[in-house]
Amino acid sequence: MTASMPAEPLRRIGAWLPTWPLIATKHLELRKRRGLIIVVAVLTVAPTVLILGLRLILHAVDPASYGPAGGPGVFQALANLMAEFGFLSAAALGASAGTTDLSDGMFRHLVITGRSRLALYLARIPAGLAIILPLVAVAFAALCLTTSYAGLPQPTSVNVGGISVPAHFDQAELQSWLLQHPQQAATALPVGPSPDTARIRSAIDQNITILYGDYSSDEVGGSNPAINEMAKIGLWLELEVGIGFMAGLGLGALTGQRTLTTITLIGLEIIVTPVLAQHVVPYFLDGQRLVVGVAMDQLRPAGLASGSGAAGPGIHLFGGRGALGIPPMPTWAMVSVIVGWIVGWSVIGAWRMMTRDA
Repeated sequence: MTASMPAEPLRRIGAWLPTWPLIATKHLELRKRRGLIIVVAVLTVAPTVLILGLRLILHAVDPASYGPAGGPGVFQALANLMAEFGFLSAAALGASAGTTDLSDGMFRHLVITGRSRLALYLARIPAGLAIILPLVAVAFAALCLTTSYAGLPQPTSVNVGGISVPAHFDQAELQSWLLQHPQQAATALPVGPSPDTARIRSAIDQNITILYGDYSSDEVGGSNPAINEMAKIGLWLELEVGIGFMAGLGLGALTGQRTLTTITLIGLEIIVTPVLAQHVVPYFLDGQRLVVGVAMDQLRPAGLASGSGAAGPGIHLFGGRGALGIPPMPTWAMVSVIVGWIVGWSVIGAWRMMTRDA
């Protein structure tokens, strides 16, 4: 009896952990919903593949009239489109995963078998993510390959206030270059007519932060993302769709209604989030920041920020730049909101699964 006592807590823990056969079963249940899988695949992969394929064909047929298939503008537009559609398709998949047993009338039978309700809920997470995350990865890989091998050549200079400055400068290098070219710098600075060198140097020192913000924004907007920036954007996209799936799964389990859950999250993504991210609501700024889309916009990598319609330079985080029209929140608050949405919806969905009448 003494030897078996340490094993008892492990058995209790294992009771609510989903087994591999259970995860595989839930994965198969989702894949058998062919209409849902087709819609998810079309929303996630089809826009990127079709647009890039059409641009490749047009450029091959008439290169004089149609430019290269890839380019900074195309990359930013398609990656942002992928984020929007990816969130919506992931939410729909999560809502279906959270309501499948109820809609099929199988929930009572699963409970009667003695399986842990928590295990039944947790099994849906890897089962659904195993569908949506690879689809996003395929679409983003196609975009990166087209941008890298069928895109525009990288520019060697950046336009700042009407003057051409060499690319790939940091702020100190940009300041040094402007100080070495005072007459050119004068055209981009508010120094008035016929300024002397001392006045130009003073204006450079006072405005270097603003000038570097314009410089870096123009550089990002005119250059193909580097490999490390593509990796950041890919991880950000996967996080975006992962949050959409977790929210759909938790809300679906809570309401038991797939259609209601999907419509609610669509409204949140395409109506509520853009409004709250771009306009300050008086006395409600902290409430706006609790919306996960606002936090994700602040985390949006620099390679996408210039294509997002942001109204300000935002903040830098691991190379990212906020894409917000409202004052950014502290980094710890942004991370807390993102983690809170993932954990919060998981807890809510699991609680409803465990307390629902069979």
